[in-house]
Amino acid sequence: MKRKSTGLALSAILLALCFSAEAQQAKKVARIAYLGSTAATASIDWKVFRSRLTELGYNEGQNITIEYRTFDGKVERLPEVVAELIRLNPAVIVAVGNEATLALQKARADIPIVMTSTSDAVQRGFVASLARPGRNVTGLTSIGIDNNGKCLELLKEIVPKLSRVAYLWSSTTPIAAINLKQTEPAARALRLDLLALEANESSELEKAFQTAVRKHANGMFVDPGAFFVAHQKQIVELALKHRLPAAYVNTRYVDVGGLMAYAANRSEQYRRAADYVDKILKGAKPADLPVERPTKFEFVINLKTAKQLGLSIPQSVLFRADKVIK
Repeated sequence: MKRKSTGLALSAILLALCFSAEAQQAKKVARIAYLGSTAATASIDWKVFRSRLTELGYNEGQNITIEYRTFDGKVERLPEVVAELIRLNPAVIVAVGNEATLALQKARADIPIVMTSTSDAVQRGFVASLARPGRNVTGLTSIGIDNNGKCLELLKEIVPKLSRVAYLWSSTTPIAAINLKQTEPAARALRLDLLALEANESSELEKAFQTAVRKHANGMFVDPGAFFVAHQKQIVELALKHRLPAAYVNTRYVDVGGLMAYAANRSEQYRRAADYVDKILKGAKPADLPVERPTKFEFVINLKTAKQLGLSIPQSVLFRADKVIK
């Protein structure tokens, strides 16, 4: 009888240990939220992000779950999408772009946020400084003036007679007006006149291009922002229709027919975003994780588009391109 009781007690202990182990395992499953602009443009980034997490030892359904959301470039939808993500109580949120980062930061100050594809995070107020973010936001940010100036410089090499550039911007982008102001000195150094044209609805894009042509712009620069990314195909088609050589700071525009882009390497940014998520899940605080500036950039040219625009790309420019689409 005593032996039987001992056996039952041992079974009970083993059963309790099993339940305890299962409970501990369940606790280890961390929920990650990911907020991007559009599903079409974000799908490639998601793959890079997930791949890096796998390399770091995370597997969906085992020790992490990932909730993906987009707002289709419509900033007015952000409060609704952000509220939905917050209700899921994620351990960390990856925010793609200035618009998503701003909306999340306004909504909650206690959930860790890893930003990527943002610009001028300090000036925008996302972080106190690059070295010491000081808040619940960290990640990667570029300095808009650096990218924009280089983009204009390359566009002028491609279009030697470039004199007036239409600067397409949208007030739906948090720092578009600042980007424009900061780009003006670079334009002056290149002896370029900037013509600011605002568009906040897809129906306003055609009018913006018509105005550019009417005011004798012979080139265009498209400010970064979720609204334009959501309408990149329309913008690229309008640039061809109005025969305006256009420069972008997102290589996805060139993939759908844009002339050229100079931008931070997106794959590298999303790999680094996964590294930040890993550190936060292991206990690091965003306030203590220095913000990084991109170190890898891509210069991409679409020769097919250049031909349609009647442009001959100098060999000196082609040699510097990281990717040439023929």
